[in-house]
Amino acid sequence: MLKGIPPILTPELLKVLMEMGHGDEIVLADGNFPRFAYPEAVVRCDGHGVPELLDAILQFMPLDTYVENPTAFMAVLPDDPYKPEIWPIYQEIGFRYEKDGLRENTIDKYAFYERARKAYAVVTTGEKALYANVILRKGVV
Repeated sequence: MLKGIPPILTPELLKVLMEMGHGDEIVLADGNFPRFAYPEAVVRCDGHGVPELLDAILQFMPLDTYVENPTAFMAVLPDDPYKPEIWPIYQEIGFRYEKDGLRENTIDKYAFYERARKAYAVVTTGEKALYANVILRKGVV
C-alpha cells in the first residue's frame, strides 16, 4: 500500500499511466465495449464504474493542453433518442482536476472503435450506463 493513491488504481493501471507519454491515449470502456476494439494492453477493472476510475485517474494524469479536445465521448447513434446521463457526471469530474474541464468532443461509434484500437491501453469496467466510453489523451506535467 502507498499513501494517497486511491485503491481503485491497481498496480497494473498505475504502471500503464506511468508508462504513457505525452499524446498517448487511454480508453475507459463500459461493460458493453467490444473486444475487437481493444489494443494489446488491457487493464481489467471489473466491478468498477467509469466515473470512479475517471476521478482517480485525473488526480494524477493531466489532459493534453496542446489539442482542442483531449477527451472523446462515443457519440449517440443518429437514430437513437437516448441522451447520455453519464456525460454531465464526467464533465463535473473533469472540472475538479482541469481548469477548462475535459474539453471533450463526441466521435462516431466506429471512429471511436478505430481510435481505441490505436490507444495505449483500454481499461475495461463494469459500467452499465449507455454511451459511457471515454478516451483521454495524456498531457504533460
